[in-house]
Amino acid sequence: MTRAGSDELEASRAAQAGADFEWHFGRVTSLGTIGITDSRTVTILWEEGGISSQQGEITDEQWEILKLAFVSTGRIAILSDQQDKNWMYDYRFLEAVRW
Repeated sequence: MTRAGSDELEASRAAQAGADFEWHFGRVTSLGTIGITDSRTVTILWEEGGISSQQGEITDEQWEILKLAFVSTGRIAILSDQQDKNWMYDYRFLEAVRW
C-alpha cells in the first residue's frame, strides 16, 4: 500500500481476507435493547437494496462499532464472503465509516 487512501485500504483488507470477500455498505437506522430478553437490536438500510434487522448475537465489539456509526454518520461497511443476502448478517469484519 503506497497511500493511505480509502480505495487502497479497501483493496488491502479485501486481499488479506481472500478473493471471495466483498464490501457492502449501509446506514444504521435504529439501535436498541430489549430488556425482557436482555438482547441488542440493530436495523440497517443497505445501499445495494434491502433492509436487515438483527436481534441478539451482537458482540460487545460489534455493538460499540454500531453505536459509533449511529451517533456519527450512521454509515457502516462490512466485508463478507457470504452468498445471497446472508452477508447482511455477517458482522465479522464490521467498520464505522465517515463517507
